[in-house]
Amino acid sequence: MADFTLDDLIDSYRNGIFPMSDARDDDYLFLVDPPKRGILPLDAFHVPSRLRRTVRTTPFEVRVDTAFSQVIELCAESANDRPNTWISHPIQSLYQALFARGLAHSIEVWHDNRLVGGLYGVAIGGAFFGESMASRATDASKIALVHLLARLKSGGYSLLDCQFQTDHLKQFGTEEIDRAAYHDRLKQALTIEADFYDLPARTDGRTALKALGLAD
Repeated sequence: MADFTLDDLIDSYRNGIFPMSDARDDDYLFLVDPPKRGILPLDAFHVPSRLRRTVRTTPFEVRVDTAFSQVIELCAESANDRPNTWISHPIQSLYQALFARGLAHSIEVWHDNRLVGGLYGVAIGGAFFGESMASRATDASKIALVHLLARLKSGGYSLLDCQFQTDHLKQFGTEEIDRAAYHDRLKQALTIEADFYDLPARTDGRTALKALGLAD
């Protein structure tokens, strides 16, 4: 899809469709509108008590939008449980262009100034479309997700699209809904003027948990 533009990508998201590829070095991308969609309800999520303690006391530093390209690179790396990635070089370029336009964001987990985990996704209106996450330290991606939830909750978002239901995400209360129900929720979310920066760009764990109504 050499003629697939940034505006095409934005239109795809607004219509409930997202791109994927078969491999890192694949120049071809295809569009996906699955019959079942994984979402994480922002009014009914669950943060396990052990993870709450970790978020509150972790030595990691969480930053927002300071290393977007590095986060994508981390997510695109092969791993023992995933030798291949759907994040091709053309897809990465599109998301970096989205970031430059202010429509893509990264949550980054740092330790001693080394990126050890994080996630990235697309934000349009009151919808956030989670794309991928990675972890190179225990609980790093989970910490990033908790901070994302806090940011979305504080900023007035109404939809967190996880694309697919996974065992990793089930612990947080993800649900699987059919295509029609998802498109209804997306339509409503796109009418909202949410603010991804309602919380400061650097927010500690206690502040994130307080934003989620989980402060001890």
